Amino acid sequence: MTQPSHDHPHDHDHDHDSSHGHDHSHPAGGAAWKHDGVRVVPGNQLDGNTAQTPGMDRKAAINFARVGAQKLWAGTVTIHADAKTGAHHHGPLESVIFVIKGRARMRWGEQLEFTAEAGPGDFIYVPPYVPHQEINASATEALECVLCRSDGEAVAVNLDIEPIEKPQTVLWIDPTHPQGGQ
Repeated sequence: MTQPSHDHPHDHDHDHDSSHGHDHSHPAGGAAWKHDGVRVVPGNQLDGNTAQTPGMDRKAAINFARVGAQKLWAGTVTIHADAKTGAHHHGPLESVIFVIKGRARMRWGEQLEFTAEAGPGDFIYVPPYVPHQEINASATEALECVLCRSDGEAVAVNLDIEPIEKPQTVLWIDPTHPQGGQ
């Protein structure tokens, strides 16, 4: 009995050139990919000229202005030790925060009545229009995060609502050290 061939039916396509009916070239010609293709943005060349919220320092790496991104914004966020942001939302944009260093406490809701915490390696998702506040839950260590949003333009709408935790100071008790988390 003959065994069926395990060759993929399109194996013959793997060594073809772009004149084979599949045009993946740049509209202006292949040479344009040199400048309109992959972009590397060095970490020491991020742009602080982006929408800001009191209490945090945002820097753009990937956005429309810098690389022509149509559907993404990516950059970094730093919140200093013992600091927190004012209440804000990001309009129709979805946001993902990845914690690199430190401890983040997120508050959200109409009166910022809900809370959750995240540490290094954790991802945080913030839906469109949700009022929220980022809090550095450490009195001694900066909170460093990577932030990605679902549009190439930054949107930050600062809100005038009375948060449960005021943006000036943080009182935080580490659950693993309940006698003195400062």
